[in-house]
Amino acid sequence: MRAVTISEPGGPEVLGWAEVPDPVCGPGEVIVDVAATAVNRADLLQRQGFYPPPKGASEILGLECSGVISEVGEGVEGWSVGDEVCALLSGGGYAERVAVPAGQLLPRPAGVELATAAALPEVVCTVWSNVFLLAALRRGDSFLVHGGSSGIGTMAIQLAARAGARVFTTAGTAAKLDVCRELGAEVAINYREEDFVERVREATGGRGVDVLLDNMGAKYLDRNIDALATGGRLVVIGMQGGSKAELNLGKLLAKRAAVHATTLRSRPATGPGGKAEIVAAVRHDVWPDVERGSVRPIVDRRLPMSRAAEAHRVVEASEHVGKVLLLPAD
Repeated sequence: MRAVTISEPGGPEVLGWAEVPDPVCGPGEVIVDVAATAVNRADLLQRQGFYPPPKGASEILGLECSGVISEVGEGVEGWSVGDEVCALLSGGGYAERVAVPAGQLLPRPAGVELATAAALPEVVCTVWSNVFLLAALRRGDSFLVHGGSSGIGTMAIQLAARAGARVFTTAGTAAKLDVCRELGAEVAINYREEDFVERVREATGGRGVDVLLDNMGAKYLDRNIDALATGGRLVVIGMQGGSKAELNLGKLLAKRAAVHATTLRSRPATGPGGKAEIVAAVRHDVWPDVERGSVRPIVDRRLPMSRAAEAHRVVEASEHVGKVLLLPAD
């Protein structure tokens, strides 16, 4: 098969499109013929040599895909050759075929075109596991997500609004803020021109937000705590703004707040808190609304996998809204 390859750690120019060995279908796995995958910021880090895949995972980039099952491994029940699916991966999506643990499969949602479904697994599983299962966002809570026009952001806004939360978000342009409002954000903050902490305080009467989902890490840590309400929960899922910062325990204690730092990729396939458990929760709690169209994938553009370097440049420059998809066909 063909797949996107990395000649050496570096910029987007190190990505190629070449022949590689086919994946092997192990017990409990299926082979998916890939219709599309999506670019995530973790892929950019892996390309640069900073985010190696978990032990045993494919070295090929790609944390989600959609496609058609072409082979079913020993012990797999409930899935058949020909089923249209999307999948949460630990790697391997930037290829024509990928091996997937059966517990990480989701059926293609009715009403969502097969390639478009590749924009769903990583963002929905990330948001659901962190904002709802971990931080326990509830109806009536206030919620802030940074980078509201990103793949994660566009999904977080929709799911939080659907849950009856008051949604705050940040983005860097007026056009991106307009998209965020259309998706359900009540307070949209231009982080280039405004102080998000002051806007949150102003809009909440000084109270702050109950849950905050952050992809920036060190750069925003102290200000994120400032933006929390008493009893608030900060969930850090990225380090775009660095990995090391000083945590002010005095502020945290005074607010009786919590800081969680989590990743999805390194979770085990099965067991408590594993990928299969999260995928099952998403299928039960989110998929019906995706099929009704009240929650939808936001796709910025589609490019062939042979142009993966271009896709990485787009995401690195934050020129997109929602997800950038890669398709095997030229």
